[in-house]
Amino acid sequence: MANKFKTREIAPDPMYDNLTVAKFVNMLMEQGKKNIARKIVYGSFDIIKEKTKEEPMAVFERAIAEATPSVEVRPKRVGGATYQVPMEVPAKRGLSLAMRWIIAAAYAKKGKPMRQKLAEEMILTSKGEGEVIKKKINVHKMAEANKAFAHLNR
Repeated sequence: MANKFKTREIAPDPMYDNLTVAKFVNMLMEQGKKNIARKIVYGSFDIIKEKTKEEPMAVFERAIAEATPSVEVRPKRVGGATYQVPMEVPAKRGLSLAMRWIIAAAYAKKGKPMRQKLAEEMILTSKGEGEVIKKKINVHKMAEANKAFAHLNR
């Protein structure tokens, strides 16, 4: 069955010429305020460069790679009972989940400007620490615990 949804092509972001950064900016954006979202992301990249003395794009890509889950559980109804069935995560969804988790973890922190919270979260995630990694580990544990229902996978 062919994909019934048209995926929109987005332009790479102007500063780093990277599609992933453009997607990240779009996910961070609220109420169509793209310039504000860009300032937050680029500001957090400046903070990353300052704190780690590394290329911010490398830290960003490592954080995304660390946060991307490989399996997740999806509910499936079989004979009146709902089972949590572990399924492999498609690459596109994995990327989307990783970005969503990083942004949510940054929003959850309090008392600092967003660019600073985002930078801290990306640095922690790229090192394999922080809230995002805890979330990924929990998702993987759920999939492992429900491995007995893997045969129900389409």
